[in-house]
Amino acid sequence: MAAKCFSGEMTSIVDLIPGLRARREEGLASRLNWLRAGVLGANDGIVSVAAIVVGVAGATSNNAPILTAGLAGLVGGAISMALGEYVSVSSQRDTQRALIAKEQVALKNQPDAELAELAKLYQAKGLSAETAKRVAAELTEKDALGAHLEAKLHIDEDDVVSPWHAALASAIAFTLGGILPLLAILLIHAAVRIPITFVAVLLALAVTGAIGAKIGGSPVVRATIRVVIGGALALAATYLIGHLLGASGLI
Repeated sequence: MAAKCFSGEMTSIVDLIPGLRARREEGLASRLNWLRAGVLGANDGIVSVAAIVVGVAGATSNNAPILTAGLAGLVGGAISMALGEYVSVSSQRDTQRALIAKEQVALKNQPDAELAELAKLYQAKGLSAETAKRVAAELTEKDALGAHLEAKLHIDEDDVVSPWHAALASAIAFTLGGILPLLAILLIHAAVRIPITFVAVLLALAVTGAIGAKIGGSPVVRATIRVVIGGALALAATYLIGHLLGASGLI
C-alpha cells in the first residue's frame, strides 16, 4: 500500500515536468512565430515592390521612373511594416506589463491567498493537495512572481516582447524581400525584363510560401500554390494597368 502511495506521489510530481516542458515548447513556438513573421514580411516585400516595378515597367522602359517607384515602394513599405509591427507589439507589451504589475500588487497585499491559489493550480495539474502546497511554497520562496506568472499567465517576466526589435525585424524582412524584384527588373535587358522578373518573383514566392507553411505546420503544396497564384495575379494586374496607361499616352 505504501509502495502504491509512493508510486502515485512520484507520478504526480513528474506531472510537473510536462508543464515545464510546455513552457519551453511555448518559447520555441514563440521563436518560430517570429521566424514565420519574418518570412511573411519578406513575402510582402516581394509582392509589394514587384507589383510596383512591374506596373511601371509596363508603362515605360525607362529605368529612372522604375527605380524611383521601386525605391519609394521599398522604403515606404518597410517603414509601414515597421510602424504596424511596433504599434501591435507595443500593445502586447503594455498588456504583459500590466498583468505583471497586477500580480506584483497581489503578491504584496495578499501573499497567503496567492500561495493558496498557486497550490490549487498545481493541484489541478494532477498533484496531490499536500504535494501541490509543498511545490507552491518552494517555488514561491525561490521566485514568487515568476512562479505565479508561469502558472497563471504563462508568461516570463524576462521575456516581455520588444516593439523595437519587432519593428526592426519586420523592416529588414520586407526590405530583403523587396530588393529581389527591384534588382531583377533593373539589371535585366528591357526586352526580357518583364517575363524574367515574373519568373524570379514567383520562384521567390514559392520558396517563402513553402517555408512559411512548413513553420506554421500547414500543407506545403497548398500554401505554396496559394501564395504563387496571389502573387501572379498582383503582378498581372499592375502590369496590365501600367501597359494600358503607357499605351494610352497619358504617361
